[in-house]
This record gives sequence, structure tokens and C-alpha cells, in this order.
Amino acid sequence: MSGTARTGQAEPTGGDTESERSVDQSGSGSPDTQSKEVFPDQDRRFEFCGHVLKITQQLSKFAIPAIVWQSAIILCRYFEKERIMFLGQKVIELGSGTGIVGILAILLGGEVTLTDKPEVLGQIECNVARNMSPSMTPRPKVAALSWGEDEGQFPRNYDIILGSDIVYRPRSFLLLLKTLLHLSDRRTVIYLSNIMSEKMGAVEFYATLLPEHFHCELVYQTPNNEVNIFRLTRKSSTY
Repeated sequence: MSGTARTGQAEPTGGDTESERSVDQSGSGSPDTQSKEVFPDQDRRFEFCGHVLKITQQLSKFAIPAIVWQSAIILCRYFEKERIMFLGQKVIELGSGTGIVGILAILLGGEVTLTDKPEVLGQIECNVARNMSPSMTPRPKVAALSWGEDEGQFPRNYDIILGSDIVYRPRSFLLLLKTLLHLSDRRTVIYLSNIMSEKMGAVEFYATLLPEHFHCELVYQTPNNEVNIFRLTRKSSTY
């Protein structure tokens, strides 16, 4: 991997609301752990880049997709700290879950498509509606995208691709890679934020699989080295 890790640097700040500081502890671990218990839905508030985000976690319906994972929060804080804007950019988010990252991209001016499995789209649409005024343009899109299967229904020229904690199932890695290759060209910038679990294959994915096709720059690392943010660009325009 190329690039310099910001090891030891303080975690980006500015996204701390009181509710965020009391993050549900179930969201601080691995997204591969699913609970069989049923929990009530939870409303949470976050503040990034001067915007207040209202996010409903539909815990009564989902386990993994209903949680605002720490990697998503850290990616939003990174955008705030680096003053990254998406004005006029064509953006797609993979594995949107609650939609928090894609919603921030909308509020920062992006033309955003939020994607996930079909059963998760209702939660995303609910959160998008909670955070957008009726007059806001352009209107975001919410769409089902199964990696390695129907990415062909989407354009190949996104300016920005976003993903947080989407690398945790080794059996999906080649499907995700195929999807990233389809959606990008050499000018596309990809931001991926991830818990770096060796057990779940994230270390191998970023160290071995991605560098075959992408320039992979580590742009941020939490002080405990648990979460990394990578900035990717294509090595070749052919696929």
C-alpha cells in the first residue's frame, strides 16, 4: 500500500453530539456478530460539517444494517476535518445500512445513490426523508445493489464511491471487487473506512486483493489502529 498513515494523530473531532458520545456498545465491535434478540428502534442524532443528521436504527427489523458502525462515524468526521465537499459530484454508497455516510454526502452537495440489499432500502429511504427538505435538489436515489450480480444496471463513471465496514465477509470480497471495478474509472475516487479485523479478512483484502487493481492510500488511522480509512483510485481504465 502507498501513502502515509496518520498514526497517533487524534481522531477527527466535530461530530460529537451528546447522543453520539453515548454510542451503543453493540456498534463498537465486529459487524459480523448478529444478535437473535429483538430490540426497539432507536433514534440518534449526529452533527458533522454543520449539519445535524437524524438517524433511525430499525433494530426491530435488522441486526447488522440497523447499526451506525464506528467506521461510518469516523469517515464522516474525516470528511469534516479535511473539509471534503461533494458539490456537483456523482456519488454512490455501497452497503449504506442506515445511510448516514450517503446522507452526509447529500448535504455536502453530492448527487448521491445509496445502495444496499432490497430489504434494507426502507430504512435508508426513511432516514433520507428525515434529513432532506422537500425542495432540496438533486434528489437522491435509493436502489438495491447485490455485489457481483446487478452492478451492470449502474453507470461505470461515478466520481466518488463510498463504503464503511463493508469488508467483513471473505466470501463476498471478489464480488465487491468486481462491483468496484465496474462502477469506477481512472478518475473515480473511492473512500473505504473499515475495522481492520484480520479474522474477518479485512487486512488481506486491503493488503492483497485491492492493490492488484487500485492505488490504495491509507489516509487516516485511529490511534488504536482499529479503524483505517483508505483512498483508492484505479490503476487501469480497462476491465
